[in-house]
Amino acid sequence: MIDADDVFVPEWPLPNGVRVLITTRRGGVSRGAYASLNLGLHVGDDPLAVAENRRRVAAMLPGEPTWLNQVHGTAVFANDGDTHETIAPAADAATTRRAGRPCAVLAADCLPILFSDERGSCVAAAHAGWRGLAAGVIERTIEAMQVAPQRVIACLGPAIGATAFEVGQEVVDAFAVAGPGSRAGFRVSADRPGKYLADIYALARQRLSAAGVEQVHGAGWCTLSAPERFFSYRRDGQTGRMAAIIWRE
Repeated sequence: MIDADDVFVPEWPLPNGVRVLITTRRGGVSRGAYASLNLGLHVGDDPLAVAENRRRVAAMLPGEPTWLNQVHGTAVFANDGDTHETIAPAADAATTRRAGRPCAVLAADCLPILFSDERGSCVAAAHAGWRGLAAGVIERTIEAMQVAPQRVIACLGPAIGATAFEVGQEVVDAFAVAGPGSRAGFRVSADRPGKYLADIYALARQRLSAAGVEQVHGAGWCTLSAPERFFSYRRDGQTGRMAAIIWRE
């Protein structure tokens, strides 16, 4: 079973009635490259092991999350229907106003972002890889919450760190369309000409600030640098996925 040390709750000022949970790679039944709490069905793991891992996570929640089919885009799934989705929606974020409806995103280096408004009336989770981040997944998620950005509280979950995320010119160019300020999220690699080190946390904070979100917490982890705790696609290639989950009680 999943122990308290196998998951964690980031420190941020949650409104009453809002709960969050972030899984690590520990506490499941998957083996090999996926050991042990892999929650991704799309990575080549045994589906029965993933189902058991998801069951263990759901036992800690008020219900089964609607797991998304994440495509590095900007679509937001409204998790407010009367029935549970049996086919994973193609989306990279989810939001809800209904109690007992966990919103979850999977990641293994990409940045998971959790959102709540100050009253706890609406929550959301977003998967922000560099493609989705540059394309506007943060902005689309805030729009879907239908609350003033100044009332939104955001928490940045575990992602690849600024000293480990090497990217090419195409990534710098993708963010440049948002304005020259995005260059502060990159620095030239000292070891490889034509490459940059990207600070995905800084890039996310820039987008949140530009969208009007002033209350931002979290950051400071590096999934690549902690193999005993986190899955990392950049580090291992074949690997599992962790979940960042938020819900209203």
